[in-house]
Amino acid sequence: MKINRAKIYLVNIGGRHPVLVELFTDEGLAGVGEAAVAYGLGGTAVAGMIKDLAEKCVLGRDPFNIEAIWHEMYDQSFWAKGGGSIVFPGMSALETALWDIKGKALGVPVYELLGGKLRDKVRVYANGWSFRCRSIEDYAREAEKVVKQGYTGLKFYPLARPDVGPHGNIKHVALRAIDKEDESRAIKSVKAVRDAVGPKIDVMVDLSAELTTDVAIRLGRQLEPFDLYFLEEPVDPFDVEALKKVSEHVNIPMAAGERLYRRYGFRRVLESHAVDVVQPDPGSAGGLLETKYIAAMAEVYCMRVQLHTCASPVSTAAALQLDACLPNFAIQEVHPFRVNEHWAIVDHAPELDIKDSCMAIPSHPGLGVELNHQTIGPFLWAELNAA
Repeated sequence: MKINRAKIYLVNIGGRHPVLVELFTDEGLAGVGEAAVAYGLGGTAVAGMIKDLAEKCVLGRDPFNIEAIWHEMYDQSFWAKGGGSIVFPGMSALETALWDIKGKALGVPVYELLGGKLRDKVRVYANGWSFRCRSIEDYAREAEKVVKQGYTGLKFYPLARPDVGPHGNIKHVALRAIDKEDESRAIKSVKAVRDAVGPKIDVMVDLSAELTTDVAIRLGRQLEPFDLYFLEEPVDPFDVEALKKVSEHVNIPMAAGERLYRRYGFRRVLESHAVDVVQPDPGSAGGLLETKYIAAMAEVYCMRVQLHTCASPVSTAAALQLDACLPNFAIQEVHPFRVNEHWAIVDHAPELDIKDSCMAIPSHPGLGVELNHQTIGPFLWAELNAA
């Protein structure tokens, strides 16, 4: 069996732009993967990276040789060594598609190829509910709605503001500066959410690496009374000393990892115990197996893992395959409040089956989802064929 064709999609739905790749074999199987660059800038660059990697390292290869193909991409691209948010998402998308093919060829879910499942379902927390909130009252009201829908955990961005776009995407802090009014508003927003949802709901706060170390510590200390599940990216995660300093001065579990790549990118964060919860994204950290390696390293340092997801249901399906077999799994991030067209990217989005703040691990072969070509067909960006 050989990979003889590839399709790359640059989707634009509901304020998100998922980057998807579909690999085809000469035996009629197809596998799908996603580069987790579904917001911000870089989608077109990642699509180009996928195209280059597929042409040079994937087309014509046996899809079962996943490790060999991965290391060829890593060794022969030159830029993967020390690479970041373009190279590794491209590699991740292709590697995930190969796992999808292998699972389908063998008739088993991907988690069976990664050691087998430890659980039948995973607990999730809701993200994205706060993107349109403009006032402290908005945060309280919307958080209460999330809990009424059955979620036992939720995350939000008290320093962010709604963007001017029609889909309510958020605008982050600029130039690492907030004034006293912003700081006070953030603290009051977290208090309002905690008061609205009560003490039994897990609340997470994401600062998106927007602050300097001193301000992150000052803000973090004021957040301590609200019993947060974790404080995410208080400072740049690749500045390990700063992250460690915040962790030592703030009595809240720290989380980071969505902007770290490959196991080497996580090494110093783990060794220094700068965080308590590690958040690699299978769609950007290097793929499914690389993320499993990162999770295993985190287990050595007594850390939990919460896989980051930000993209389409393909990324969610991939994350579930890993969640099934990670001993140190903590909770899974989901974005359940997107437009219906977003769910229509696949035949059946896992997010549609969330019940009582849990998602079942799918039992279908491969990742458990298929692309809906009627939805994504118009977004085809490139089609490649083996020579």
